[in-house]
Amino acid sequence: MSSNRAVSDLSPRYWPFDVEWLPRSAYLVGGAVRDALIERKSKVIDLDFVLPEGAVETARQIARHYQAGFVVLDEERQIARVVFENATADFAQQEGGSIEKDLRRRDFTINAIAYNPHTQTFIDPLQGQEDLAKGVLRMISKKNLKADPLRLLRAYRQAAQLNFKIARKTRSALSLLAPLLANVAVERVQTELKYLFAAPEGGLWLSAAHQDGLLTLWFRNLQEENLQQIEHLDQCAWLLGKIWEELHAQLQAPIAPNALSLMSLAKLTCLVASNPKAAESQMENLKYSRAEIRGVTIALKYLPRLLKISTAPMSLREQYFFFQEVGSLLPLLAVLVVTLAAQRDVLQEMRAVGMVAPLINRYLDPDDPVAHPIPLLSGNELMQALQLSPSPQIGKLLTEIQIARIEGLIATPEEALKFAATAIDSA
Repeated sequence: MSSNRAVSDLSPRYWPFDVEWLPRSAYLVGGAVRDALIERKSKVIDLDFVLPEGAVETARQIARHYQAGFVVLDEERQIARVVFENATADFAQQEGGSIEKDLRRRDFTINAIAYNPHTQTFIDPLQGQEDLAKGVLRMISKKNLKADPLRLLRAYRQAAQLNFKIARKTRSALSLLAPLLANVAVERVQTELKYLFAAPEGGLWLSAAHQDGLLTLWFRNLQEENLQQIEHLDQCAWLLGKIWEELHAQLQAPIAPNALSLMSLAKLTCLVASNPKAAESQMENLKYSRAEIRGVTIALKYLPRLLKISTAPMSLREQYFFFQEVGSLLPLLAVLVVTLAAQRDVLQEMRAVGMVAPLINRYLDPDDPVAHPIPLLSGNELMQALQLSPSPQIGKLLTEIQIARIEGLIATPEEALKFAATAIDSA
């Protein structure tokens, strides 16, 4: 860990605004300083500044000059955010009368280091740099954790992201204070879980959080076996990606704007109840979106059927209805099936890959008539040709036409009309 290298990484030349807009008593704090000291690179520029006075007005002036977005995050505590095209900068009023007192009000020692960009000096009253060098997450005080109980869950998230250990006394305090998480807005909890799902060591630290009682409030019936599944998921996704690159790419993509990726949904599926209705209730309590809830409940609904596919293959008719409901969630189901098998042994894992391979191949083939059917007839064409009135019967006929087509019974619109006429006559 080199302070000289950190000074270089923290250079204002990388900022979206000129350092001269800041008073000489301003300090850069938090994650940006911590990450620079351990040479951790971030994909985005996220800066946090503490100013002894005029924090909101300074932010407003910078935003106006650079034509950037501006929002007051906390009027009482005087915190504002400036949003640039590829960066964000938060400006907060100093608490406690000095930068040292402000730093002592923070969560962990590694986040309580300040850097003055004008003098290129660090303020580190709690030896945060020593803990950075040791790879240890250490609380500043229980009082600080109580001030914002989300910090309890954030400890496991930061340990996962940084690949750090949590100090023994700190972890004991986290467990002791766990009931305070009931006072935290669930939207904030959801955000921390999202970070844990995305972190390489997230499964390990989710398990630790569960052992310490921090997940019980939202996942009451969670078992250690479920957490072990999460630890296998990334490896199984990698295995599937070696065979189907496109499938791996889809697993990493969000299912909707501002929503979880399919991989994160797979991990969430391991946390919630196995009963779809119970899982839906848990996710509603955490205020997940309808798209995210649907993804998890569809996965739970079809997992038992897919796990039996080797002894009870799906007919073409079953596959048709399966793809109609599952659609783009197929990669989610595939990685869960393989993960559940991988918990037993490698041989079972490879059998599971072979088991779901036909479904994956259908899904990835845009011309496959089972996974991506193209209608031979429209509803209007069917009604006009057979002089039918609008009714639920039309939809049922169109469905049977599609199934007859994939079963090889018909191939043209003319054959589809004859098939429909026969179906009506025999009804």
